[in-house]
Amino acid sequence: MSLDARGRGLWMAVGAFVLWGVMPLYWHLLKQVPSLQVVAHRALWSALLVAAFLTLTRGRGWLREVLAKPRLAGMLFASGMLIGFNWSLYVWAVNAGHVVETSLGYFINPLLNVVIGVVFLRERLVPAQWVAVGLAACGVLWLTFNYGGFPWIALALAGSFAIYGLIRRRAEVDAVAGLGVENLYLLVPAAALLAWLEAGGGGGFASLRWGAAGSLLLVLGGALTALPLIGFAYAVRRVSLSTVGLLQYLAPTLQLLCGVLVFGEPFGRDRAVGFTLIWIGLAVFAIDGAVRARRRIVAQQA
Repeated sequence: MSLDARGRGLWMAVGAFVLWGVMPLYWHLLKQVPSLQVVAHRALWSALLVAAFLTLTRGRGWLREVLAKPRLAGMLFASGMLIGFNWSLYVWAVNAGHVVETSLGYFINPLLNVVIGVVFLRERLVPAQWVAVGLAACGVLWLTFNYGGFPWIALALAGSFAIYGLIRRRAEVDAVAGLGVENLYLLVPAAALLAWLEAGGGGGFASLRWGAAGSLLLVLGGALTALPLIGFAYAVRRVSLSTVGLLQYLAPTLQLLCGVLVFGEPFGRDRAVGFTLIWIGLAVFAIDGAVRARRRIVAQQA
């Protein structure tokens, strides 16, 4: 794979994680909407937007090409169910005042990606990367044991997204087409739920119960859902899973800042110790990556 392809994958990963990092601010704007309805609208509008884009740019054959491969279709069904579960838990947790715990989940997730990369994909880490992973692991363990209660939200978010990433790496499909098929698996149950709620008076989209702005935010949430997932799926096929795993710390760091600085959630000394260990590990990884990249450039120019 060319350096340009890896570079594009790297920047796509960074963009996806930054967008995910500030997403709590967006979902907090919809706190008056029941979480299940937010997730259903998220799945519905994401599916429609991605399917429309693919149909306009590639014709109607994009779906046939994927469904003609039963194994691939099954993998995307599994990844679709995982991301649907992840969305549901995440939106509920944000609007229930657990933003800091969701950030802990996404701090744990990259470690699982690194483990998966080493154990299942036979990726190798250089010594500096092992030091970075070790520091981050110590930070996560410190946070977990000093959290004050079993962090089930964090662990469920981390596990579901780590397995999602592994499946998408193994699935040989274009990032956008794969997301389109994933979303179509979620489209029917999401549309059925919303239709039932609207018919029974429990919904609020058609009646503008949450205002025109609220309904518009629900629609735009579909686009905000699709963009980082496309970037993530693009990146994991072009950048090592170990690198993607460590870059993922961008998202929970931003989520943590949102939780503490914007939503006023507590952040005491114990949490500060754990997060500091993680950030030192990130610094070690970033410096090592920059040094090795410079060596490659110098070697190519020699």
